[in-house]
Amino acid sequence: MNTTAVILAPVVQSLPVPAVFAGPAQAERRFWEFFTTQINNDNTRKSYFNAVRYFAAWCQSRNIVELHQVEPMHIAAYLKALEKEERSAPTIKQHLAALRMLFDWLVIGQVIPLNPAHAVRGPKHVVKKGKTPVLNTDEARALLDKIDTATLPGLRDRALIGVMVYTFARVNAALEMKVKDYYVQGRRGWVHLHEKGGKEHTVPCHHNLEAYIDEYIAAAGIAEDVDGWLFRTAAGRTGSLTISQMWQQDAYRMIQRRAKAAGIKTKIGNHTFRATGITAYMKNGGKLETAQLIANHESPRTTKLYDRREEEISLDEVERIMI
Repeated sequence: MNTTAVILAPVVQSLPVPAVFAGPAQAERRFWEFFTTQINNDNTRKSYFNAVRYFAAWCQSRNIVELHQVEPMHIAAYLKALEKEERSAPTIKQHLAALRMLFDWLVIGQVIPLNPAHAVRGPKHVVKKGKTPVLNTDEARALLDKIDTATLPGLRDRALIGVMVYTFARVNAALEMKVKDYYVQGRRGWVHLHEKGGKEHTVPCHHNLEAYIDEYIAAAGIAEDVDGWLFRTAAGRTGSLTISQMWQQDAYRMIQRRAKAAGIKTKIGNHTFRATGITAYMKNGGKLETAQLIANHESPRTTKLYDRREEEISLDEVERIMI
């Protein structure tokens, strides 16, 4: 593997350059440069890398082994193959985006003259309502109240869920918090979030969240460890915490345990609490533009996807069918 690809570990580990992108040293170098310099988000990098590998395998199965052989009709045929595999429209569009960006990078580097993916159109996909499962107010309150806060992991879990609910934070933004990212200003607690794309975002704490974080930090004794992770992994079943950062999968497993203990049957995940917070805010008279600001969304259309009040209205109307 090219040494410039080390930054991609553990995404690529010791994988070679996919056959269709291998060959000239310049092509291989540009291939690794694309994934190391052009994509900042780890999850996006991993998804795009897998998409490119999948495309390269498809090409190899059809004896397309050199870059100059790839034509727009091959890209279009590949997308059709994904459709036949019953891949979702967003997944197919993601594959196309990965190929367009990579081929653009190769064109800029003068590896190939034209981008074969440029003129290829992906499937139409219009989203008017989000699919993220949302808890109603009673369910969210029950989940938080059911957490055993007599234990340190319980205090941690309540604080973590609270950050996602009351600040509309993405799970990774919450997990990236250091102890110093919770601070007091103007007699009110604030959280400093490191959102995707390198964006910095600060949000004042709801009084419940302020109490959750204060209790957790005091019990954990981490107030002076300002550069340490705020949300840390548990040390087995000892009831204590390590100095290591919680990861997204740790949060997911925790949420599943807490939901089960609270008797919640809705299939929820890490993103549920972001949508739950936004819906609760809008239901209580909040403004869309303010929700957009708190959630740090680029467009109000994105924020609107998380507003699920219409589902409650629809349910009320369905109950009018008195049979």
